[in-house]
Amino acid sequence: METILFILKSIILGIVEGMTEFLPVSSTGHLVIFQKLMGFDGTSKNYVEMYTYVIQLGAILAVVILYWKKIKDTLMNFFPQQVGYERSGFRFWFMIFIACIPGGVFGILLDDLAEKYFFTPTSVAATLFIGGIGMIYAENKFRKNRIRSSELSVTMRQAWLIGAFQCLAIIPGMSRSASTIIGGWVSGLSTVAAAEFSFFLAIPVMVGMSILKLLKVGGVSNITPQELTSLVVGFVVSFIVALMVINKFISFLKKRPMRIFAFYRMAFAVVVLSAGFMGLF
Repeated sequence: METILFILKSIILGIVEGMTEFLPVSSTGHLVIFQKLMGFDGTSKNYVEMYTYVIQLGAILAVVILYWKKIKDTLMNFFPQQVGYERSGFRFWFMIFIACIPGGVFGILLDDLAEKYFFTPTSVAATLFIGGIGMIYAENKFRKNRIRSSELSVTMRQAWLIGAFQCLAIIPGMSRSASTIIGGWVSGLSTVAAAEFSFFLAIPVMVGMSILKLLKVGGVSNITPQELTSLVVGFVVSFIVALMVINKFISFLKKRPMRIFAFYRMAFAVVVLSAGFMGLF
């Protein structure tokens, strides 16, 4: 019975991750809250951290599958000599690399500090609320950009700006997706263009963070068979749910403003803070 309950919790968390990874609502923040609410833990804190990053890889795999044609085209036309520098895969992935630099540096320097002080439901709720206000302000000020996503050609300045904004996501509750989309707005991209660039940026960022986290906690050699099963279940569920969410999110952004997610963040933050005052956390 204990094993079944543990796997059920893993399924719920996989659903939460798949639904929230690419929405501007903070998947890490939601996982922190739901893990605490359900009492999800393993043999150690290291397992919970490992689980969080492994199931995020499931969501990243969904991006690779859904955007495989684009990824394949960039690899097939990688060298500038084939199609010219502007249309080359080299240019595309070089901009992704530029955008990774700020977050990579800040992540290495501040990851332990963030885990120590910000991985609590109260902190996450506060960040969700403040980030929601920031999203509304940024959308009102910058969302008028009209670069179509099919013409997405991010410059070095835009890539660096998006990467700089991504640093905000070190604080759980801010949201990597929200941070990069806001960075895209500020740099001159449309919402859809910014969101799709955010998807591609997530591939190296999340893979790199997951590998570093796995190395930090000692890999999977020290976990129990029950925990290993939980990892696999969470990964698969996250992958399946993310497959369903990503296209719907892009379709939504083409028609509706993103402030709806900001209102959700703020309402959810109030619920979490209220639950904290009632002693549920």
